[in-house]
Amino acid sequence: MKNMTLERMAQACKGIYRGREEDRAKEITEITTDSRKARPGCLFAAIKGERADGHDFIPSVFEKEALCVISEHELPQMRGNYIQVESTLEALKALAKYYLEQLQIPVVGITGSVGKTSTKEMVWAVLSQKYRTLKTLGNFNNELGLPLTVFRLRDEDEMAVLEMGISNFGEMHRLAEIAKPDTCIITNIGACHLEFLGDRDGVLRAKSEIFDFLKEDGHVILNGDDDKLSEIQEVKGIRPVFFGLDGENQIYADHIRKRGLKGISCRIHGSGLSFDVKIPMPGLHMVYNALAGTAAGLVYGLSPEEIRRGIESLQPVSGRFHIIETEHFTIIDDCYNANPASMKASLEVLQDGVERKVAVLGDMGELGPEEKELHRQVGEYAGTLALDLCVCTGPLCASLAEGIRSSNPSMEVVCFPQLQELLKQLPGLLQEKDTILVKASHFMHFEKVVEKLTCI
Repeated sequence: MKNMTLERMAQACKGIYRGREEDRAKEITEITTDSRKARPGCLFAAIKGERADGHDFIPSVFEKEALCVISEHELPQMRGNYIQVESTLEALKALAKYYLEQLQIPVVGITGSVGKTSTKEMVWAVLSQKYRTLKTLGNFNNELGLPLTVFRLRDEDEMAVLEMGISNFGEMHRLAEIAKPDTCIITNIGACHLEFLGDRDGVLRAKSEIFDFLKEDGHVILNGDDDKLSEIQEVKGIRPVFFGLDGENQIYADHIRKRGLKGISCRIHGSGLSFDVKIPMPGLHMVYNALAGTAAGLVYGLSPEEIRRGIESLQPVSGRFHIIETEHFTIIDDCYNANPASMKASLEVLQDGVERKVAVLGDMGELGPEEKELHRQVGEYAGTLALDLCVCTGPLCASLAEGIRSSNPSMEVVCFPQLQELLKQLPGLLQEKDTILVKASHFMHFEKVVEKLTCI
């Protein structure tokens, strides 16, 4: 890893190097927080988690010939090299910031209430048509995940597309200090994390912290159809590029045509270009993602053909509107997370299913004191759609079921208080060739529902 010698790392994270003098100038090969992945030449960062303390695994890491360890404790009995710090997490953040500065590659930072991951995937698919581009994997988008993503970069990488997720004020500021984005993309401002952020204005303030470390010659790409984001006219003297369905945006789409669960097509316009594209995933939200990808592609000099090719190469991510075809069902696996806006968007796409349409829904988290009302509103919206069955699980989803019944008394609604009861009873509620949406916040563990359905 470029310039990541033990001595320079100790300086960067303000730690104390304790080890062999002849090893000070050696570069590490990689950084891991998983002792099982420790290899010769690596650095192991001992993190104290909820279930285990990484410090307990330091002896086994040295047995695997790790070059160095980051530890919050003195290790007088250990013969290996280590850097002693007050906080391993803070040390990792400092090292990630330092490492990115050594690489000096463009960084695209992506945040928003809904669609961060799918937008990240789209932007990566587009930019990868011209550049060797690294992207955030899985949910590595927080104050631990972002540094671990940065550490995956290598000299041959030409760009980084980093997803940045938060739930409280100040978190985005700290993430932005690490990433120092050249380009900031915000997908939208929705009703999420209201338990900590209060309202959508609070969400806007928290997300806007991404601009705190925006480069002077950077770029800002915003959803111009979002009423909060459209009010941003300037960031550090930089005029945003707006995208959306409204033709007043610099990058916009029209001629939108649904293609069922196979995707959606549209014509994209902006900056003197116009091209038709088939997006391989369904839902109007995917058009917005394609527009964000187009804007990023134009910023970094891609041709319309390269942008179109990138959009059409998009692949689904497990748990993020991943469509699974089994012998008996079509499953829409969207169980990674949920908030009111994403729940409504997924329910709308479910209508594109060919056969009987079933929604299996669970609680949405971190919605604050209005959580029951927000669940009820989602239910009222679901009641307006052409769904055949809604199966609800969790105490909050009882309010969602009430909302469905109030807006559409004829829709079939079944409620289960616990996940285990749902897993037991769900097969008996389904019919051959059903299209089934599985959607809930991550803490509901609805991946078990997807697993159950794929085994039927």
